[in-house]
Amino acid sequence: MKFIGIIPSRYGSTRFPGKPLADICGKTVIRRVYEQASKALDTVVVATDDERIYEAVERFGGKVVMTRPDHKCGTDRCLEAYQGITPPVWREQNDADTVVINIQGDEPFIQPEQIETLMACFDSAETQIATLVRPFTDQDSREELEDVNTPKVDWDPATGKANMFSRKVIAAADGKYYRHIGIYAYRADVLAQITRLEQSPLEIAERLEQLRWLENGYTIRVGVTSVPTIGIDTPQDLEKAIEWYKYNG
Repeated sequence: MKFIGIIPSRYGSTRFPGKPLADICGKTVIRRVYEQASKALDTVVVATDDERIYEAVERFGGKVVMTRPDHKCGTDRCLEAYQGITPPVWREQNDADTVVINIQGDEPFIQPEQIETLMACFDSAETQIATLVRPFTDQDSREELEDVNTPKVDWDPATGKANMFSRKVIAAADGKYYRHIGIYAYRADVLAQITRLEQSPLEIAERLEQLRWLENGYTIRVGVTSVPTIGIDTPQDLEKAIEWYKYNG
């Protein structure tokens, strides 16, 4: 099994334009994501539509490809990047045994063990798509559980498969609550298939693209992590990340 990490990275952002190039104690956000992912993966590629990001990645020695600016989501950008770095003949022979990992470009402290947990989901030949969840704990507030910006996951620990994703409060089959960690892995042939699907009603209602895959009969395997993630969506998040790094980096 071959694993390829792809980091979709756009310059434009409604809440924080240019965040991939924001500095965290001497390194850009995108560089920190790249370096963390490279601890778990032999092949990591940044997929961008912006020359500034492209040049920044080249300067620190990372691998980067330019992609179209009109992609609606990171999944589509991952497919274009994957196809851009692998010739058609190679894909014909290897797609079924290649996994593309879609790594969020705004989580500079993603841990290698989180990526390894995701990779382990493909120990089963039946796994088509995989993602991560983290259980809510007694330290989490009710407000965090009810936050619509934090998708929750109903999944069955007995089968390891996701049943539902929602911005509302939903429990898993074991009665516990789990937050969704937005990192995905797909077999390459499955990735090509799901990017051709039309948006589904449930996806539109919840604004969660993974519901499109479930509604079309694809299975999503769930890996569990206890490691907190630090996503950067706003300048305030950046300030928190800098403070975290000063004490934990």
